[in-house]
Amino acid sequence: MNRGGRRIFVGDLQGCREELELLLDAVRFDPARDRLRSVGDAVNRGPDSAGCVRLLKRLGATMVLGNHELHWFETAAGRRRPGRRDTLDSLVQAPDRDELDAWLRACPFIVSEPDVVMVHAALHPGWDDLEAKAAELRAAFEAALARSAPLDGMRELAFATRARYCDAEGREPDSDWPPPPPPYLPWDEHYRGARTVVFGHWARRGLVVRPRVRGLDSGCVYGKQLTAWIAEEDRVVQVPGLARS
Repeated sequence: MNRGGRRIFVGDLQGCREELELLLDAVRFDPARDRLRSVGDAVNRGPDSAGCVRLLKRLGATMVLGNHELHWFETAAGRRRPGRRDTLDSLVQAPDRDELDAWLRACPFIVSEPDVVMVHAALHPGWDDLEAKAAELRAAFEAALARSAPLDGMRELAFATRARYCDAEGREPDSDWPPPPPPYLPWDEHYRGARTVVFGHWARRGLVVRPRVRGLDSGCVYGKQLTAWIAEEDRVVQVPGLARS
């Protein structure tokens, strides 16, 4: 707990700043007491990537990196061509681009608290010591940045930011759509930890509320909902995505 406040976990924003503001109003977020948590993919696909990052930064949010943040790093470095569905211009053209980029680069891949673990996509079944794994992933990421090395091919970073299905050993199928047959299951079916794990990344699956599992990607950028989970109240709050042409 933090001065009696709450932890507000929010699902994938993907540039939907206006919905984030509506959601914060809906949960009556108090920046003096509450703590904001983002499951990553704050950028891309939606209209205001820079605005999302700027708001998270201003509110002192804790965010884990998602696959779209890694995509931003790679395109910004010129190692990957922008995709036809990318909407990263607000970041590219932001007057405070360097500050926003630096804030993103400082974000972890796993956040571990005594009762909650946050990751963007998935926890590998073989990751027993999550605090040690968080430090290991962060160190590998920082080393890659220091060498200006590509992030593609870093398998553990990819699992944390992209995985959906796996088997009990953490092996992934060749494709996750259509749903693969056994032994592949949604990764959280293999989760055996005692803490509640909060994640995003899976808009097709939508909101997931299971014992010790909260999946918060409810497809806001696709016109569905933006979701928050208030840990101290074990309560889900949603606002509708705004209609966009």
